[in-house]
Amino acid sequence: MEKDNKTQPKVSVVIPVKNGATHIKELLDSLMQVDYGKDKLEILVVDGNSTDGTREIVAQYPVKLLTEERPGLNAARNTGLKHSTGEIIAFTDYDCVVPKDWMNKIVENFQNTKVGCVGGNVFGYHNNFLSKYADKSVAPVMRIFTKKENLNLVKPPWHYPAGCNMAFKREAIEKVGMFNEKIRYGFDEDELVERVCEAGYTMVLDPELVIKHKHRPTLASLFKQTFNYGRGMGHVLKIKGLKSLFSKWALYCVLGFLFWVLMIFSLLVLSIFAFSIVYKGLLLFLVVFPLVGLVFYYIYKSIMNKKVEPESIIVYPFLDIARVFIYVFGIIYQILRGENT
Repeated sequence: MEKDNKTQPKVSVVIPVKNGATHIKELLDSLMQVDYGKDKLEILVVDGNSTDGTREIVAQYPVKLLTEERPGLNAARNTGLKHSTGEIIAFTDYDCVVPKDWMNKIVENFQNTKVGCVGGNVFGYHNNFLSKYADKSVAPVMRIFTKKENLNLVKPPWHYPAGCNMAFKREAIEKVGMFNEKIRYGFDEDELVERVCEAGYTMVLDPELVIKHKHRPTLASLFKQTFNYGRGMGHVLKIKGLKSLFSKWALYCVLGFLFWVLMIFSLLVLSIFAFSIVYKGLLLFLVVFPLVGLVFYYIYKSIMNKKVEPESIIVYPFLDIARVFIYVFGIIYQILRGENT
C-alpha cells in the first residue's frame, strides 16, 4: 500500500532515451506500478528525436515527454533536471525495469539530511549466458554492492552508483551544478557524484535498492559497450586532467597495461636472443598467470556457491581478459582522439 502522501517528498524520475521502442514500454509499465503516491511522483522522458516509434509509445503514459537533440546522456539528464520539480531526482534508463519498492527505497536512504546521492544494484533482466556473465564476472558490467555503505569520501570507481539506478537531492545539485555535458561515452554521471561528495554530502550505496537491466545480448554489443566505457574514462582524463579520481584511474590503467606489454615484449626478445629458460619462464608466467588466476577465482566462486558452472570456469576468464584489452584500448583511443570527439 502507498504511504501517507503528506509525508512523502516529491520525486522526479528522469529517463533519457533514443530509439528505445523495443524496451521502454516495460520500464514505463513498471513505473506505473511503483508503491508511491501518484501526486508525489513525476516522470520525465527525454527523447533524442527517436525515429522508431518511441515517442508514440511514451505519449500513451501520464509522463512529461521532452526533446533533447544534443548528443550525450548528460545533455538529456540536464534537460530533465531543468524541467523537473521534485525534491529528489532519480535516474534510470529505458532498457531497465524497476520493482514496486524502488521509489520507497530511494526515499528511505535520503532520511539523513547529509545524504546527497543514493545508488543501488543493477542485475540482469534476462537469464541468458551473457546476462549471467555480466552479473557474475570478476568485474561486473554494472556495479554491484554486497553491503550498505554510507560514504563521505569518493573511493575507487566501483564505489559509485550506476547511472541507471541513482538519485540525487535537488539541494545538492543546486549547490554543485548539473552534469558535465562535455563528458560522454561512459562514466558520465560519476563526475557529478564526486562533486556532491566533495561539497560535504554523503553517498549511500544500498544493495537492497535493486533494478533489472537488459544487458547487452551479443558479444559484439558487449565489447562495444566495454570500448565505450574505456572511451568515457579517457574522456574524463582529457577534460579533467588529474583533478578527478576517474582521471587518475584512467592513467593507472593505461600505465599498468603498457608496463605489462613492455615486460612481455622485453622478455620475448631476451628469450629469443639469450636462450635462457629463466626468461622463457617469466614470459610464460606473465602471459598465462592472468588466465590461470581467473580460472581459480571462478572455481573458488563455484565452490562457495555450491554450484559448479562449467561455462563460468571455462569461458568467463577469456571474456574478462578480452574486456580488459578492449577497455584499455578505448581509454588510449579516446586520449589520442582528443577531448571533444
